[in-house]
Amino acid sequence: MALLADGVSRLLIDGKLTSGGAGGFATVNPATEEVLGEAANADADDMDRAIGAARRAFDETDWSTNTELRVRCVRQLRDAMLEHVEELRDLTIADVGAPRMLTAGAQLEGPINDLSFAADTAENYEWTQDLGQAAPMGIPTRRSVVREAVGVVGAITPWNFPHQINLAKLGPALAAGNAIVLKPAPDTPWVAAVLGELIAENTDIPPGVVNIVTSTDHALGAMLAKDPRVDLVSFTGSTATGRSVMADAAATIKKVFLELGGKSAFLVLDDADLAAACSVAGFSVCLHAGQGCAITTRLVVPRARYDEAVAIAAGTMGSIKAGDPSKPGTICGPVISARQRDRVQSYLDLAITEGGSF
Repeated sequence: MALLADGVSRLLIDGKLTSGGAGGFATVNPATEEVLGEAANADADDMDRAIGAARRAFDETDWSTNTELRVRCVRQLRDAMLEHVEELRDLTIADVGAPRMLTAGAQLEGPINDLSFAADTAENYEWTQDLGQAAPMGIPTRRSVVREAVGVVGAITPWNFPHQINLAKLGPALAAGNAIVLKPAPDTPWVAAVLGELIAENTDIPPGVVNIVTSTDHALGAMLAKDPRVDLVSFTGSTATGRSVMADAAATIKKVFLELGGKSAFLVLDDADLAAACSVAGFSVCLHAGQGCAITTRLVVPRARYDEAVAIAAGTMGSIKAGDPSKPGTICGPVISARQRDRVQSYLDLAITEGGSF
């Protein structure tokens, strides 16, 4: 089976691969701005059906209690991804603009391998713990702790490391017995939609347990946060959107997991190797064009060595050139879109206006 053989991706809703109610939208190679093909564009009715399917799958099947089935299914998904890993690698480079070198790690192979951890943990987890007998107020009582799934999980994910974030939400949620509705970023729809193909055609995951809804309509993510049929919403993205997710989820008092923003600080102390530290910092911010929430984009150094640190970091960054992400030696590929490129340029222009130089 060739993935996305006709150049069109589909939604996965209630176990079926289907077109979007709003038609389709183009998925674009960020390195060349070439249109790769079409992604299904879901509408509100599609999202409503996906949430309903997830609710039924959790409430009316034994998915949440059948650990053996869940472990087998998560391993089936891992094996299917490994079987198609070279297709997935090329797809990730084209859809995400991810440098080829990164697909051996966090952009592809690492997240696939992490599915093993999710399955192994579920298989060996102590779902029920006997706490023994006690006699509160003189009444003999046997106590135990029973750990069970949350229910329906709404997952909203960004475009920068989509395999890592999609699978970091899918794998543990499925292994724990939840049903899930995944709403990925419209910038990288294919790398999410292809999971729908693999799940539908290569796993025993029951219909409705996993639903994948690609769309250009960001309001569909808000539906996940607001809908009372969703028990937990997991969002990775901007702080501003995270605030909206939390506010929307508050009405139904659902659980919320937020991973927001990202301006990680690289702190260099007085006795550190300044050259090594500043070189590493300069290198890391060039990886995948700096598009990562954990990339150390703030370099904090002793004031007395500021000029030296700037020179070292600038020298490292100046030696790394943006290039074709399909080439094995490329470290810095494209930013995800023209809109994002213009946004980055606006910050550079602002820095110069405020006295910066390059």
